[in-house]
Amino acid sequence: MDPILTGIVGTLLVFFLLSLGMPIAFSLMLVGFLGISFLSSVEAALPVLARTVYETSSHYPYTVIPLFVVMGGFASSSGMTRQLYAAFDKWLRMLPGGLGVATIGACAGFAGVSGSSVATAAAMGTVAIPEMNRFGYSSKLSAGTVAAGGTLGFLIPPSIGFVVYGMLTEQSIGKLLIAGVAPGLLLALAYISIIVSWVKINPKIAPSSPEPVSWKDKFASLLPVWEPLMIFLVVMGGIYLGFFTPTEAGGVGATVLFLVALFKRKLHWTAFKVALLESVSISVMVLFLVAGANVFSTFLALSTIPIQVSTWVVSLEVSRYIILTIVILIYLFLGCFLDAISMMVLTMPVIFPVIINLGFNPIWFGVIAVLMMEAGLLTPPMGLNVFTVAGVAKDVPLESIYRGILPFLISIFVVVLFIILFPKLATFLPNMMLR
Repeated sequence: MDPILTGIVGTLLVFFLLSLGMPIAFSLMLVGFLGISFLSSVEAALPVLARTVYETSSHYPYTVIPLFVVMGGFASSSGMTRQLYAAFDKWLRMLPGGLGVATIGACAGFAGVSGSSVATAAAMGTVAIPEMNRFGYSSKLSAGTVAAGGTLGFLIPPSIGFVVYGMLTEQSIGKLLIAGVAPGLLLALAYISIIVSWVKINPKIAPSSPEPVSWKDKFASLLPVWEPLMIFLVVMGGIYLGFFTPTEAGGVGATVLFLVALFKRKLHWTAFKVALLESVSISVMVLFLVAGANVFSTFLALSTIPIQVSTWVVSLEVSRYIILTIVILIYLFLGCFLDAISMMVLTMPVIFPVIINLGFNPIWFGVIAVLMMEAGLLTPPMGLNVFTVAGVAKDVPLESIYRGILPFLISIFVVVLFIILFPKLATFLPNMMLR
């Protein structure tokens, strides 16, 4: 059989296995192993499978994943979620939709010590949704705000999305994390603009304004905020200035958060155990996905599909931005059915060579890709953040949450457009890094 036809059959087989419910990591490994065996030999395929799984699980830079995840667990245990929300609430509550604006601000702050969108949505949902409901906010607005705000955990560093992208494309994880700072803040501002505009157009969705807060109380609320701010500056500042590698920064951040939670006597044994188990669970999942993707990528390389697709795309007499638009639309479609990391693992072996051959900056495209993964966290029917919020706010219908996230979903595409038109928004900080 022709190698290209073999690659196409193998790709279709992956999606068939996924439709049967097989985990994506094992689908990729199985098809990759069978494909290499068919195109080469079983003797060649067995070492590829064994070496890839071993090298992925033992590669030192990948230890950043459990460290970033456990940072989020310790941050939640130490009460930072409530402290951040209380501070932003006191400063922003008098704006139209002020509690929603405060929720986005707190989500951005928590994202700076978490790295997980689901953790951010779950942590903020338990605090913000009851408070917004108490003041008469529409459930559509409150649940949509938390679901959208949670996506900031996938973009604002430390971000597992950038770590996985760096692992799959062999790009600098440190530069990718720093590249997410400006786009993350831009997306947070876009979300805030959506809330303020929405409430001004339809005041009924946020009818009640909480009581004014004195300046004394406002400044007092800032005292606990130094903890997440200090940790973010230490972790990301250390990476930016070249003091730490991302793995070392994750270790420093996890240690500091552990000590803070311990000092405040809020790290109970159950919370400690949950943080560690979640770290192990997510890390194993991601590493198996990456190992499966690498085995499948070896099969695709033997089939010559990536190089053939890249050559064909480059030969097209169309603007490279048209190709980029097609890639973005593919991600939008896949986001309806796959979670963010699975989508990245499945597509990068083919899409990334195309992007490089078109002359796009790989760090810049990483920001675009992660933004589209964020959109996938909100799109029906597989919006993971939507399901997370639905689990927290059990009295809010799933339909209301999906209706609530639509304006925020549009704002993600507006930010993507800004990054395309002004690429330095994503590249100016990484270009200034000392190493």
